[in-house]
This record gives sequence, structure tokens and C-alpha cells, in this order.
Amino acid sequence: MAAEVQKRAPIYDKAQEGHYNLISALHKSMRGSDPDAALYWLARMLDGGEDPLFIARRIVRFAGEDIGIADPEAVHQALAAWDVYERLGSPEGELAIAQAVVYLATAPKSIAVYRGFGAATAAAKRTGSLIPPAHILNAPTRLMKDLGYGKGYRYDPDTETGFSGADYFPDGMDRERYYEPTGNGYERQITERLRHWDGLRAERRRDGAEGRAPGTDRRHRISERASGSAAGRVPRVRH
Repeated sequence: MAAEVQKRAPIYDKAQEGHYNLISALHKSMRGSDPDAALYWLARMLDGGEDPLFIARRIVRFAGEDIGIADPEAVHQALAAWDVYERLGSPEGELAIAQAVVYLATAPKSIAVYRGFGAATAAAKRTGSLIPPAHILNAPTRLMKDLGYGKGYRYDPDTETGFSGADYFPDGMDRERYYEPTGNGYERQITERLRHWDGLRAERRRDGAEGRAPGTDRRHRISERASGSAAGRVPRVRH
């Protein structure tokens, strides 16, 4: 009896509960890194008459929300599937959506950007009247220059480390951390890079507090290592 029930025509109302239940099942299967379950729910939706473009839009959202920078390629795969389907239509274009679903299901996951943007949005609502610091404001007029616009701005790519460590938050607002990358996928590299920049930023603050040019400590350490290496070398004797 149960086997016969399972063989019946799929019950799927695109405007009612079945619609939302199946897209939720697809979404959570991809989030849970289960490509087989994800393909099953995708097939169920398509077999039930769901609009493939609705699915395409949802997987683009999934790529940004549940994967993010853990795999920056994910959103491109989702957008490519959408584009291919619009060009080919059904049934050929449905394979591109299936390919994207498998890619997203097997990609590393992170909601760090999603959470960070939420935290930044909350902060923006609290501090919406604060203006940017003068050093990052353009000064196209003499008056703006006299007001200090652009004064002290350092062009990061032209610095020794490619990082000036300047403060870009509004005047009167302490620096806050919104984006906390995970150790998943590409975010592992981002974590290391941010840690490196945090060190350079702290060094710049120390230099500023002591009245030295930014990067003095770092240049001094490099000079010491170079001198130490030169002193420790044994002269070669020619025979």
C-alpha cells in the first residue's frame, strides 16, 4: 500500500505549504553538505512543476548567505546556472541548476559575512549622524583643504607593506569588529591576513604614540636582522 502511494503523482502546490516545505528541504540539504539529498529535493520540485527560475534565484541567495567568502566561486556558479537556464530553458537548462546545487552542497560553509553585515547595519542605525574622518575626505576646493580634508591621508598601495593601518571609522567612534572569518575554505587565508594587518595596525599606533614615523619599528627590526646576518657570516677563504 505504502509503495503504491509513493508512486502516485507528486502532490505539490506552488502557492501553498508544499512549495515552502520543499525549498526549505533543498536549502537545508545544501547547508548540511548533502549533495544527494539536495539533488533529490531539487528533482522533486522540478517534477512537481516548480518554476526553475525560482530555484535559481534561491540558490544564488544561498551562495551569498550560507557560503559567502568561504568559497567566493560559489555565487558565480549559482549565477552561471541561472544564466544557462535562461538561455536553454527546460529540460536542458535544468542540468545547470543541478550542477550548481551539487557545487553549493559540497562547498565550505560560512555565515561570517551575513552576521558581520547584520552587526554593521545595527551599528549604522546607532551612529548614523557621525561623519567620516577628515583624512579620507576628498578636498576639491581650497576651503575643504583649509578644513583639513584629506590631510594626512596615506595611499596604502604606496606604503612599504601595502597597508597604512589608518583608522577609517567615524570620528568619535571606537573601532569595531564585525567580520569574524571562520577557518573554513578561503576564509582561513583571510583570517591569517587580518591577523597580520592587526599587528601592523598596532605597530602604527605605537609609533604614533611615541612620535615616530609609521613603520619605524618594523624597519628597525629588518635592519637588525640584516646586520645580524652580516655579522654572523664567516668570510670565505680563497685557496
